[in-house]
Amino acid sequence: LRPNGDIVRSTKGVASGPVSFMRIFDTATEVIKAGGKRRGAMMGILRVDHPDIMEFITAKQNPLLLSNFNVSVAVTDDFVQALKADEKYWLVNPRNGGRVKQERALEVWDLIARSAWASGDPGVVFIDEINRHNPTPQLGRIESTNPCGEQPLLPYESCNLGSINLSRMVSGGKINWDKLRETVRNAVNFLDNVVDANVYPLREIAEVTRANRKIGLGVMGFADMLIMVGVPYDSEEGVKLAEQTMRFIGEEAHKKSMEIAEKRGSFPNFEASAWTKNYSAFRNATVTTIAPTGSISIIAGCSSGIEPLFAVSFMRNVLNGTRLFETNNLFEQEAKERGFYSASLLEKIARTGSVQNIVGVPPDVKRRFVTALDIEPVWHVRMQAAFQKSTDNAVSKTVNLPNQASVEQVREVFNLAERLKCKGVTVFRYGSKSEQVLYIGEVKTKEGTFVEAQSEYAGGCPTAKCPFPG
Repeated sequence: LRPNGDIVRSTKGVASGPVSFMRIFDTATEVIKAGGKRRGAMMGILRVDHPDIMEFITAKQNPLLLSNFNVSVAVTDDFVQALKADEKYWLVNPRNGGRVKQERALEVWDLIARSAWASGDPGVVFIDEINRHNPTPQLGRIESTNPCGEQPLLPYESCNLGSINLSRMVSGGKINWDKLRETVRNAVNFLDNVVDANVYPLREIAEVTRANRKIGLGVMGFADMLIMVGVPYDSEEGVKLAEQTMRFIGEEAHKKSMEIAEKRGSFPNFEASAWTKNYSAFRNATVTTIAPTGSISIIAGCSSGIEPLFAVSFMRNVLNGTRLFETNNLFEQEAKERGFYSASLLEKIARTGSVQNIVGVPPDVKRRFVTALDIEPVWHVRMQAAFQKSTDNAVSKTVNLPNQASVEQVREVFNLAERLKCKGVTVFRYGSKSEQVLYIGEVKTKEGTFVEAQSEYAGGCPTAKCPFPG
């Protein structure tokens, strides 16, 4: 969209800019969701070299505006180069490619970090890194993603995602690789069939989706799996296991896609795609994606996506003010088996959600049962990068920060994500929003204060801004 103030030649008027259109879409979503059972969500992405980028970065500082939007800045290689050299870069009018003005990259980066620190928005999307892995560049550049950021898509493409519960892939304290292989192969076959079986709301969506046949097989229950095999989330061993697991899933998924193509044909745009370099046939333009799995992980009874546990014990607000204590099943089982279980212990843990300062919990248990806020930000980013290495699309993950985190720490997260070649990154500093679905030590009852999670929360961003099952 052309920038605010740009002359509209046909009417001699001026354009109102991208942010004004976002407000229209946000209001429309608000009206539509009023009659439904699930709220909508949108992703707004603007290139860092757009003339309205400053307005876009701060668009959600007012918590009452754009409440149905996630927003991310599309960061380019040229911007990163200017940032590292502490130089200025050009803002460019997308209508005609004309240079408008220069901004100092470091100042724009600082504004992004300060805004993310204040409200969790914007996130960052490394748009050139995404396009380096675009399997169908002949169809055009990718400019945006789905609302949670894990699925870069061309215009009119749609999500077709599924996730494997990794906690079900553990036998006797070890990963059952044969079971995982079988599950991956079945899942790829299933998702490929969904492309054909699905009913699409628009002809254009059906045409592009079936022409590229993109699917996105990912995982959930990763934190549970680590606990079951005795590996801490925030450890070198944890990162290595993440790489190994996703590499295995990616390789097996690609083999299955190739096998299906040999029997049923490649996706229609295959011949001009990047897959022809290594494959004679391939069924799906993309095969793997790491989604947040906010809803389906609750159904499956496992941790969400690749997120760490958000709390070991907590209170869930289920209906009309009714609250129920919930405890991680693996922790409760181990506490009972090792003889340190008690109702009073769970109540103590539920006050903060963490076991790190709880007397009576063995050190080895504390080391494995770490929560999102127990973990240093660097481990969040490294874990995301480990999964990204073998993921065709992108990885949805929130870097959770404690309330006392600094703007500099947010900048460090963004910088590290760029260096480790993540395709995007989102941060959330606890307490930075007036409304969130996870509250630590703020929910008062007759017994004291407790961690409280709303009914839909399973981990990740405590604003639950991404409401979709995938």
